[in-house]
Amino acid sequence: MKKIEDLKVQIFADGADKAGMLEMYAKPYIKGLTTNPTLMKKANINDYRAFCKDILTYIKDKPLSFEVFSDDFAEMERQAMEIASWGDNVYVKIPVTNTKEETCYELVKKLGARKVKMNITAIMTLTQVWNVVASLNPNVPSYVSVFAGRIADTGRDPVPMMTAAVEMLKVAPAAELIWASPRELLNIFQADQIGCQVITVTNDILKKLSLVGYDLNIYSLDTVKMFYNDAVAAGFKL
Repeated sequence: MKKIEDLKVQIFADGADKAGMLEMYAKPYIKGLTTNPTLMKKANINDYRAFCKDILTYIKDKPLSFEVFSDDFAEMERQAMEIASWGDNVYVKIPVTNTKEETCYELVKKLGARKVKMNITAIMTLTQVWNVVASLNPNVPSYVSVFAGRIADTGRDPVPMMTAAVEMLKVAPAAELIWASPRELLNIFQADQIGCQVITVTNDILKKLSLVGYDLNIYSLDTVKMFYNDAVAAGFKL
């Protein structure tokens, strides 16, 4: 099994808790960070602009993605231009559609023409991947974020789709594929195996990195001890 430091896939930390983001940023194996409005809401963030600008005073040398949150494309464009102005390491997250299922492709073309670095998000089909890639400025760095974890939640194996997406992105050399919303640590190794460039990982999964390569016999014993100790602590009797 590969060690984490030997993997080619870049691990990005996904979260909106300031302390957690800075903790992950400090780790050398974390190559970038992402967040979204849902994570920000869970973190009780009320002032979007203030939070983003505060984080950017600490994180200046790794990619950091912030998302627009309008449902109107003209307003999305305005928000995107402001967000992009916050730093050279900032990528603007654009949802693949709005809530009316209207696609973002024309907006992506507009922003690409203005050299905005983007992270196109919430993608779940290869048709969406193909249309996004066709809309990108091939000379501007960007991310194509496919929600492999949510695809897996529907009972579909995301690996064949992600493998096909890797091939699709070869026509856009400045773009990188993100394996988004992973559900387990194994997904990091799956992403690496197929040549996916980036995987976004939440802190709860990142905390399991110490288990990589752990002896399964010892892990089995650890588990037995956990069951026994918890039964004793609970005072169970029969």
